[in-house]
Amino acid sequence: MDRRRMTKKTGRRMAAVLAGATVAALAMSGCSGAGGTGATGSDGRIPLLNFGGFGGGSNPKANYNPYLATALSVGNYIYEPLMMQNQFSCTYQPWLATEMKWSDPSTLVFTLRDGVKFSDGTPFTADDVVFTFDMIKKYPALDTNGAWAHLASVEKTGTGSVTFHFDGPGASSLTAINKVLIVPKHIWSKVADPTTYTNTKPVGTGSMLTDSFNPTTLVLKRNPDYWQADKIRVDKIQFNNSDQGQVDQLKLARGDYDMNAMYIPDIEKSYVAKDPKHNKYWFPAGSPISLYMNLDKKPFDDQSFRDAISKAMDKKTIVNEAEQGYVAQASQTSLVLPNAKDWLPSSIPNGGYVSYDVDTAKADLDKAGYKLGSNGARLGKDGKPLSFSIQIPGGWNDWIQAGKIIQSDFKALGITVDMQNPTPDVQNQNRLTGEYDLTFGVRGGSCDIYRNFLEPLASSETAPIGQAAKTNEVRWRDATTDSLIAQLGQESDVAAQKKTVGKLASIMYDQKPYIPLWYGASWFEYSTKRAVGWPSASDPYAKPGDMPIILTHLKPAQ
Repeated sequence: MDRRRMTKKTGRRMAAVLAGATVAALAMSGCSGAGGTGATGSDGRIPLLNFGGFGGGSNPKANYNPYLATALSVGNYIYEPLMMQNQFSCTYQPWLATEMKWSDPSTLVFTLRDGVKFSDGTPFTADDVVFTFDMIKKYPALDTNGAWAHLASVEKTGTGSVTFHFDGPGASSLTAINKVLIVPKHIWSKVADPTTYTNTKPVGTGSMLTDSFNPTTLVLKRNPDYWQADKIRVDKIQFNNSDQGQVDQLKLARGDYDMNAMYIPDIEKSYVAKDPKHNKYWFPAGSPISLYMNLDKKPFDDQSFRDAISKAMDKKTIVNEAEQGYVAQASQTSLVLPNAKDWLPSSIPNGGYVSYDVDTAKADLDKAGYKLGSNGARLGKDGKPLSFSIQIPGGWNDWIQAGKIIQSDFKALGITVDMQNPTPDVQNQNRLTGEYDLTFGVRGGSCDIYRNFLEPLASSETAPIGQAAKTNEVRWRDATTDSLIAQLGQESDVAAQKKTVGKLASIMYDQKPYIPLWYGASWFEYSTKRAVGWPSASDPYAKPGDMPIILTHLKPAQ
């Protein structure tokens, strides 16, 4: 699983993600809960779809402020960005803006869509865009994506366009700019403190409106005046919060949910077989889960040691046993394949996948000076037996199972690895401060190709042991890497970006700052009993979290 921000309440948290969920190159009525009311309407629409959770913690409150972590996770049904980024193809679709164009490397112009109105009937204008960005600048806590990291100003240029001025080449900010959800100036300009505003009666430009709410059920209804209302055939969506993992699995299997996002053991038997005609799933690849080695400690600072270790990692067994075959082995390049195959340089063989070869790993360790002692223990260059600890959060059973396989892999090399299972918070903190030998980490895998390399590899994002790193938790420091990342951040030409990404992928493959093991899954179960048009492996037009896009594709089942 991809657990960059996951708790063990997997079903609910991941369902909340779904509820929330080229220049794009760099950005690589009352409802019952049982879903029986979902027959096709006479007007060719779907009366009701039942989805999974809507977030908000253990005691959710009505909070639709799209910038707050405590808000209910339905913000992108109500509010919209300028351009909608498809998280599968990493391309941008015109949304509130019909076009975005660089007039020079530091100036980006958006042409706004005509005829868009907020749900209270007020026209959407350039003033709303400028206000929104000025507001998150004034209140940095709202700028959760770092849109203002390199912005200098945002101005209205004519009645139908907005120009963004950056303090230098702005290509690296494109993804962050297009993640900002636009709010109405005529309402939010009257809010005294938007950092505490719960926005219980939200007004947006999105496809859905709020209908009803209680701590276990949230209902959204179709916005009849939506600018592309002709594409929205779902009248209502009911979200259902639950902490009962096994009960939720049973409810999913019996057809109570039209869509959910949860980990289900033996999904073919426990879900698909219950209704083979309608029960479907698709788990597209997400961010890679990687073996982190603390590069500020020996022998992990030795490239030859890391290279040898990478050949001894039995990724196939991890995928099949720890992850039940739901996911795929990860490329050492850290690129998510096959999605990003066009970014993979031809100089890297076999897609950057490192073959499992224990004998070669042993020989490489011998050659690098890590010999076997008389008792079969692998020795460091100081002549002492090598032994490490690996930290994996307690309760994360699939990660723990993967960790046991890693232990076995090291044992085959004559290296002892002790598993420690701290709480998720402690493991996260230890990873940040470098208080670990080995651990698992999740970075990259998004459509923001710049941040995919910046966060885990840039020297600016790390810190000495004992001090909290920003995101570079393996503590990789390399001038060439830093130069390439800086160069990538300034490039807006796709061909140039691919060339730079190829060099960074080669550093990952050749020098192995960390070892990607498997791709985290984007959990996605759906039923075609009441609605068809869901994305799937055969029609991957969007990722499961791209619900604003998915809603435009759903049609009543016949």
